[in-house]
Amino acid sequence: MSEDNRSAASQAADSHDLIRVQGARENNLKDVTVELPKRRLTVFTGVSGSGKSSLVFSTIAAESQRLINETYSAFIQGFMPTLARPEVDVLDGLTTAIIVDQERMAANPRSTVGTATDANAMLRILFSRLGKPHIGSPQAYSFNVASISGAGAVTIERGGTTTKERRSFSITGGMCPRCEGTGRVTDIDLTALYDDSKSLNEGAITVPGYSMDGWYGRIYRGSGFFDADKPIRKYTKKELHDLLHKEPTKIKVDGINLTYAGLIPQIQKSFLSKDVEAMQPHIRTFVERAVTFTTCPDCGGTRLSEAARSSKIKGVNIADACAMQISDLAEWVRGLREPSVAPLLASLQHTLDSFVEIGLGYLSLDRPSGTLSGGEAQRTKMIRHLGSSLTDVTYVFDEPTIGLHPHDIQQMNRLLLRLRDKGNTVLVVEHKPETIAIADHVVDLGPGAGTAGGTVCFEGTVEGLRASGTLTGRHLDDRATLKKSVRTPTGQLPIRKASTHNLRDVDVDIPLGVLVVVTGVAGSGKSSLVHGSIPPGAGVVSIDQGAIRGSRRSNPATYTGLLDPIRKAFAKANGVKPALFSANSEGACPNCNGAGVIYTDLAMMAGVATVCEECEGKRFQASVLEYRFGGRDIAEVLAMPVSEAEEFFGSGEARTPAAHRILNRLAEVGLGYLSLGQPLTTLSGGERQRLKLATHMAEQSGVYVLDEPTTGLHLADVEHLLGLLDRLVDSGKSVIVIEHHQAVMAHADWIIDLGPGAGHDGGRVVFEGTPADLVAARSTLTGEHLAAYVGD
Repeated sequence: MSEDNRSAASQAADSHDLIRVQGARENNLKDVTVELPKRRLTVFTGVSGSGKSSLVFSTIAAESQRLINETYSAFIQGFMPTLARPEVDVLDGLTTAIIVDQERMAANPRSTVGTATDANAMLRILFSRLGKPHIGSPQAYSFNVASISGAGAVTIERGGTTTKERRSFSITGGMCPRCEGTGRVTDIDLTALYDDSKSLNEGAITVPGYSMDGWYGRIYRGSGFFDADKPIRKYTKKELHDLLHKEPTKIKVDGINLTYAGLIPQIQKSFLSKDVEAMQPHIRTFVERAVTFTTCPDCGGTRLSEAARSSKIKGVNIADACAMQISDLAEWVRGLREPSVAPLLASLQHTLDSFVEIGLGYLSLDRPSGTLSGGEAQRTKMIRHLGSSLTDVTYVFDEPTIGLHPHDIQQMNRLLLRLRDKGNTVLVVEHKPETIAIADHVVDLGPGAGTAGGTVCFEGTVEGLRASGTLTGRHLDDRATLKKSVRTPTGQLPIRKASTHNLRDVDVDIPLGVLVVVTGVAGSGKSSLVHGSIPPGAGVVSIDQGAIRGSRRSNPATYTGLLDPIRKAFAKANGVKPALFSANSEGACPNCNGAGVIYTDLAMMAGVATVCEECEGKRFQASVLEYRFGGRDIAEVLAMPVSEAEEFFGSGEARTPAAHRILNRLAEVGLGYLSLGQPLTTLSGGERQRLKLATHMAEQSGVYVLDEPTTGLHLADVEHLLGLLDRLVDSGKSVIVIEHHQAVMAHADWIIDLGPGAGHDGGRVVFEGTPADLVAARSTLTGEHLAAYVGD
């Protein structure tokens, strides 16, 4: 190869130093065209709902993943999630994308930090090799594997003859048999199930859905196990046992074969096997009242069998190791010198050190993964990428600073820069000015949210953004000022001897009738204090960022209950029944069943979603769309953004006070740009929390607890949020906010600062008082950062 050819080839390769996007139209993007430099840190900014995630996650990262999946055989692709090609004309220069998003980890009761990060798998192997006494394979240390054994005859066909052989097998697992590896046992309060002064026919059973007129009534009254006219307190021991505990039994009632089961097995099957959060509100209230979860007395909450706990290394069993703070566990592993398992120790050491480096050293491996905040879950997912030898990879982050104290953000910035300096492309969706400031390249989307966004307002350097005059540029250097005067509390909510997680017998009085901000570094005990220690019955509404469970058929109108008054108004105006105006009920287009699109499954290739030809994506039957209310049909109403619908239902012939009240609350929390029929699955974490807040604002509760409400909020919207919090407090409510954003701290009437560090270095109240006192004292990390922020 001649010198000229070699240089031409190298120049051709070097020309691919940009990721080119042309004509991106995913969600609300309007033919967006951008060029992103490779091996640089690019930050995407813009108001919530402006199209940042649509560009980064739904377009660039989605196409990269789809192209990688296509390199596998059709057989393997059949087992992988199928991805459709994003709506975009050209995507050029893509590299392998690794997505680190803020989706909460599965809230499966069996999932812990250790099982979610491979650390437990390595610990189990370590104990199966070094633990004394030796009790078996790594499975013997797993709380998800039950011990089972069996024996019997098996039939084997060999060479045309059939022979029977006796076989036996046994599996030694580490699961505690009493609690089945969950660490908790349930206890049911019988007084919440029935009123013993009444008979069944008088409605003694108080479980939701168990009325005597319905299906269960038919089974219980027709079972013949007890007299339905006798008060329960007069039942014999056998009758009471049959009512409460009888195992599933086949019975015949009025000639129909049915299965009878006692109340308690029935409740365990229908309620306790489900996620409490996913239940309807009235059922959740019943479960919280009737069922108490207590630590398993056999395993002490460790989830492990006695045999698994008896095997130790240097006096420590696997339950002790998982309960240690990860930073302490890393030190313990460092002290193990055993050449026979050296590679395993090195790998485990690296994983544990990564936890510490990323600022999660305060967690323990036995912490249930469902209790991690969005930011903690995202940083846990980052662990496997730290120290990776891969280069020229695209890392995609979704607000990596969520849940981080200003002190911890500097550490996160260093990690992002380290990934870039190894030759990787780092794309970050972010609102915090501290992270925007370290960008090599900035893409600002907007100018508004929803249909008012989806265009590139600015592309260039951070300095250029400051001078650009865009909404983000104007607010980049915003600094809140301390309030001149603070409100006077109207009462107190006392918390005594709080010891949840890492709290050290904390005594604190939370003032009521004011805006209280609870702050402190990540892992200092804020959530444990507010969510875990406020006494039940204090009338507290807690609003977190957990996912809203709903299919693509769920939307803001169905979630908030807004659709009910709208359906009734349409039905009344047209003299028909309300069910016609539901795309999930009688009004649904028969061709697409009210989905608006028809899905064609193409096995290992991406399924194709085509707009339904009959209803043209409107989801309703043509006959339903002839009914009008205020000059609009139901499909047009659901396509309206909240702000337009608020006007529509607020006055004129379409005036509907019940609908207007809900829309007013949605606009108040800054969701005026959402359309009423937008699927819930497309909402960001911050939008979900604000949707929950809007729904809860109708409740007659006196105390609101918000968990980082600034998540996903643009700098300009934080001001709007502070106005909303002020309105809540001025209307007589008490608002407690867990928050790291300095603008919210500066706006508080009272600050409770926890620390001084994370994990066992935290769990104490290090400051209580007004923001001005905190800044003046500068005695804590929060005080120092708040003083720097307000320019004091």
